[in-house]
Amino acid sequence: MNIHGIRAIYRFEMARTFRTLMQSIASPVLSTSLYFIVFGAAIGSRMGEIDGTSYGAFIIPGLIMLSLLGESISNASFGIYMPKWAGTIYELLSAPVSWVEVVIGYVGAAATKSVMLGLLILVTARFFVAYEIAHPIWMFGFLVLTSVTFSLFGFIIGLWADDFQKLQVVPLMVITPLTFLGGAFYSISMLPPLWQKITLFNPVVYLISGFRWSFYGHADVHIAVSTGMTLGFLVFCLGIVWWIFRSGWKLRN
Repeated sequence: MNIHGIRAIYRFEMARTFRTLMQSIASPVLSTSLYFIVFGAAIGSRMGEIDGTSYGAFIIPGLIMLSLLGESISNASFGIYMPKWAGTIYELLSAPVSWVEVVIGYVGAAATKSVMLGLLILVTARFFVAYEIAHPIWMFGFLVLTSVTFSLFGFIIGLWADDFQKLQVVPLMVITPLTFLGGAFYSISMLPPLWQKITLFNPVVYLISGFRWSFYGHADVHIAVSTGMTLGFLVFCLGIVWWIFRSGWKLRN
């Protein structure tokens, strides 16, 4: 394992983040703060409790997941696509690093950015809504696991994309709708019985449910099922990446 190579890729990606703090960190935090102002302070104060939790506090896990999924995918996909687009990918190809080390470097950096963003949003939420975290270790574990999983998914999108439009298709057309329909702003128990069953086919439901359980100790889906589904998606993404590179696919493509 070329640790120096992994560190070089990781530090390069993190340096790019700190050079673009407004776009990488400040913008998502500001956007999520507006959700807290509108849904938490304005609308939430006029709504009743959900499962014994005020509405403003109830939506915190969903809003964090909404930002986390989109940013994880965008960070990882953009990180690997830009060298392909700019032609600097040949510098990486000529370096003594394997595809495993490339994946670890890029996905690790993207996941780190997402975890930082999630924690910043969590701190920002305190200015608008009072909340408690019942299981902080589980909360952080879900944060890291989700960041790694969707950063890996974003890396796959970056490998597949051959123009900037394709980088945005999956986050905007798939992930964002699934998050809104996955219980980010409501409990799926509030839906009619038929729609509750249909919603369970949405994989984001399990992410939000498990994350919400770590905050308040209650969720729409059992914590074991949520954890298993998240780990399953991680293994699936790892399998896709392994298949891509083992099948002879090259980064320069």
